Order: sequence, then structure tokens, then C-alpha cells
Amino acid sequence: MSKLYYLLIIILFSIQGNSQTLVGKVVGITDGDTIKFLTQDSLQIKVRLANIDCPERKQPFSVKAKQFVSDAIFGQQVTIHVLKKDRYGRSIANVIYDDSLDLSQELLKQGLAWHYLQYSKDPLLQKLEDQAKKEKLGLWQDKNPIPPWEWRRNKKMRAKG
Repeated sequence: MSKLYYLLIIILFSIQGNSQTLVGKVVGITDGDTIKFLTQDSLQIKVRLANIDCPERKQPFSVKAKQFVSDAIFGQQVTIHVLKKDRYGRSIANVIYDDSLDLSQELLKQGLAWHYLQYSKDPLLQKLEDQAKKEKLGLWQDKNPIPPWEWRRNKKMRAKG
């Protein structure tokens, strides 16, 4: 397909309201909270899960979070509800699989993500995180788990030196 066609799709995708629902196939798992999604029109979109943050690479439980996502949705048909685009051009979205499971909720239930309070005040997501903490599931087994946003900040500070 021509570059103009893809450009028009991207422009239309960008200007359509705040929310959009798409159905397609998961063709890649970047990490626990980022996937590659192929629309029914064969447009590949990078999707960042809304309202949660999974451990970064090299953090404890990052591999488990990525594996959980891969086992749940890789190669599967899913529905995404796009909320907005982030500064990196990724679509921020809720991902629904197996007809009714919300991937963000499932990651929280397993203790493989943090509720990202900077961007979400969803009481259900907080309840799921609190329950996983109480049960010491996943990353909550660590005595002092470091949230990814703090880990990224610390990494930048170390790099500045």
C-alpha cells in the first residue's frame, strides 16, 4: 500500500474523537504493558496499556509480566479501546481479550503491574492492586518493590552522573 494511504489512516485515526474501538490481532509483545497490534486493515499500531505500569526491563518481574501478556494474547484476536495517543505516538488503550477479560486488570490481579495513579483514579484498579499486595502476589513478594516510574527516574539520575 502507498505511504499516502497509511498517512491518511494515521491522520483519520488521530482526529477521530477521544475514543476508538478496534479489533485486530496481537503480533508482538514489547514488554508487560506495550504490544504491537495489527488492525483488520493491516495497519500496525503500537499500544500502551492504559492506567497501569509494568516493571521495566532489568527490574524484578519484568520477564514474568511480559510472559503473562504473551501467554494471554500473543497471536490472538483482541479488541482495543483507544483513549488517546502518548508523546511517543503510542495508542493508550484498554485491551480486551477472551471476550471479556481486561488485560490491565488481569496484570494487576497477578501482581505484575502497578496501578498508575498519575494517570488513573479508577477504584477497581486500585482494589485489584491492593488485593495482590495483601496476598503478596508477583512483584509484591519483594520487600520493597520499586515502581517503574521511580526506577526510570533513578536510572536517568545515574546516567547524568
